[in-house]
Amino acid sequence: MSGFNIVAVVQEGRLAYEALLLVASLRRMSPGFTGRLILAEPHGPRWRADPRLQDGAIRAAFEALGAEFLPFENIAFGSSYPHGNKIEALMALPEEPFLFLDSDTLVTGDLAAVPFDFTRPSASMRREGSWPDVPVYSTHEAIWGALYDRFGLDMAQTLDLSQPQDYWQRFLYFNAGWFFGANPRAFGARWASYARSVRDDTPPALAAQSLNPWLDQITLPLVVHSFGGGRPGPELWGMDGDVTCHYRLLPLLYARESDLVVEVLEAVAGRQELRRLLRDWEPAREMIYLNRGAKVRAMFDRADLPRREQAIRSRLKAEGLWLR
Repeated sequence: MSGFNIVAVVQEGRLAYEALLLVASLRRMSPGFTGRLILAEPHGPRWRADPRLQDGAIRAAFEALGAEFLPFENIAFGSSYPHGNKIEALMALPEEPFLFLDSDTLVTGDLAAVPFDFTRPSASMRREGSWPDVPVYSTHEAIWGALYDRFGLDMAQTLDLSQPQDYWQRFLYFNAGWFFGANPRAFGARWASYARSVRDDTPPALAAQSLNPWLDQITLPLVVHSFGGGRPGPELWGMDGDVTCHYRLLPLLYARESDLVVEVLEAVAGRQELRRLLRDWEPAREMIYLNRGAKVRAMFDRADLPRREQAIRSRLKAEGLWLR
């Protein structure tokens, strides 16, 4: 289906190069997508430096690929919490079904064929137990329960009862790399309200917890649940599967992702008009064009990867292959 818009955030620097790969991969792998492809561009006094994309050649490349720029002003976030861009960008979108994708995503299959039910929002389950960091005197249930209570939501409806008592996967927790819904303005307004409430008046149960960079992922499950959504079903397994890949950083892509993901990356990056732009970005130049990605790939067995991403990162750093 293509009756929805795709939105990603673009800024000067790394996000622009990542988004260029995202847009090019979408056009290559999902030619049947006919919705709007919107690049939300933040600005405003909450930024220490102007975050807008300054490179005219990259802007022209996006436009040639059929993407449109949509400016939005940061009211609540900005330099102090750039993850908040995905929250505030939603409120500038047309009131039509939307799919948000992080810029560090590749489309590797037919995204237009994914049967999204926009009346039941959901988000990425490709995550680790990164939050909360539960102190000895507390529990996951107490921490998450304080959040659901703050906003008058029923946590019991969200629990995965197949998971052990107080295990992190028992509780609704997403990666905010992709998510979707029916009305981006309503979704974004509620998300901004929840996030500001947690940031500015943190519940006592969260006193020992870090909110940066987790604030968006802490509050996303609450927003999804409040609109009647929940965990993605098997019809969405192509997301973070054979349709999209949220790779985060190019060295991590080469270390752990499938051969298909590498093939798509190198195919779109090999286009002459994109190569001229991407070679100015050190991770692409080193990993793709100077073939250091092949060295990274040889270091890891995709069938037997370390359980924690941090172990992959540490090995890459030790070998001087950690580029971002």
